Amino acid sequence: MREWKKLKTELLQNKGVKKEYDRLTPRYKAISELISVRIEKGITQKELARKIGTKQSAIARFEAGNINPSLGFLEKIAEVMGYKLTISLSK
Repeated sequence: MREWKKLKTELLQNKGVKKEYDRLTPRYKAISELISVRIEKGITQKELARKIGTKQSAIARFEAGNINPSLGFLEKIAEVMGYKLTISLSK
């Protein structure tokens, strides 16, 4: 873990890398939160997919960050897990 932190610090000194990292941070934070809640609730990707009417592969692609999910998709996931999706803007 220490090596990763050192590498991350070095990479973030590059302005282009830092800009892209900052741009992607909210996306990956949201994905991480939803994965954590799914695991905490003991729901598999397959179960979640069935409950929201999609395929397990769609959940896997979402959790890997390989798709841009619609708000409806995110709302369905949140609802199935007993949460409400909220979105905020900040400067």
